[in-house]
Amino acid sequence: MSPTLLLVSVIALLAVVVVGAAMYGVNTLMNPTRTAQDRLRDLREKDQADDGFTLGGEEPEGQVEQIAERLGRLAQPASEEDIDRMRHSLQHAGYRNRHALEVFNGVRVTAALVLPLFVIPIASGMSLTTLAGAVVFAAATGYYLPYLILQNNVEKRQKMLLSAFPDSLDLLVSSVEAGLGLDAAFRRVAAEMEAAAPSLAREFQMVNHEISAGINRVDALRHLETRTGLEEVRSLVNMLAQSERFGTSVAKSLRIHAKVVRQKRMSRAEEEAAKVSPKLTVVMIIFLLPVLMSILMGPAMIRVFNTFTQ
Repeated sequence: MSPTLLLVSVIALLAVVVVGAAMYGVNTLMNPTRTAQDRLRDLREKDQADDGFTLGGEEPEGQVEQIAERLGRLAQPASEEDIDRMRHSLQHAGYRNRHALEVFNGVRVTAALVLPLFVIPIASGMSLTTLAGAVVFAAATGYYLPYLILQNNVEKRQKMLLSAFPDSLDLLVSSVEAGLGLDAAFRRVAAEMEAAAPSLAREFQMVNHEISAGINRVDALRHLETRTGLEEVRSLVNMLAQSERFGTSVAKSLRIHAKVVRQKRMSRAEEEAAKVSPKLTVVMIIFLLPVLMSILMGPAMIRVFNTFTQ
C-alpha cells in the first residue's frame, strides 16, 4: 500500500469516527423523550449553578456538553434576538434540552470541519482552484445542512401538532361541558389523545405537570405556546387568559374557538386543493404535451422528411 493511500485511509477513518461521535452526542443530548428524573436532575443542577456552587466542587455539565459548548461558540449568533430565535426553533422541533443550542452549533462547526476531509480521496486529479472550491462547498454544506434539517423538523412537527389540534379542542369542549374543570379536562384530553397524537398529548401533559408543580395556569399555557409556535395555540392561550381574567364562560369560549379552528382547517384543505390544478398544469406542459405533440405530428414529419429525401 502506498503512503498516500494509507494517509487517505487514515483520514477517512478519523472522519467517520468524528461524525459517528457527533451523531451519538446529538442523539444523547437532544433527545426530547427524557424521564422526569432527568428533568429534576437538570433543574437541580441549574439551581446549584445559579447559586454559585456545585456538589463536590465539580461542574454540573458533562464533558461532551463542554466540548459542544466550546465548538458552538464559533457558530453562535451575534445578537440576542437571533439566539432567542434559534432556541425557539429548537423548541419547536422538540429539542428541550437546555444545552440544545450549544450542541446544535457544535454539530454545525463539526460538520463544517469534517465534510471537507471527504474531498481528499478524490483530490488527486483536481487542480488547485477546483480543490479550493470543493473544500469551500463541502464546508458550507456541513455548516448549513443542520439548519435546513432543523427547519424541516420544525415544519413536520408543527404540521403533525396542527393536524390533531382541532380534535383535541373538541374533546376539551366536551370535557368542560360535561362538568370537568379546565385542569382535569387537559388531563383527560392528554390521556385520550396519547394513542392518536402522542406529541400533542405530551405537550398537554407538560402543561398539567407545570400546573401541578405550582406554576400559574396562564404561564403554563404561555410555555405551551412557546414550545409549539402555532398561531392556533396562541389564540387558545389568549382566549383562556381573557376568560380567566374577565370571568366569562370557558365552555362557551372554547366552543367558539373550536369552531374557528375547524373553519381554518377547512380553509387550509381548500387552499391545498386549489393548488392541485396549477401543479398538474405544469406537469402536463413538461411531460405530457411533448409526448402528445410527438404522437400527433410524428407521422406527418416522417412523411415530409421522406418526401424531401426522395
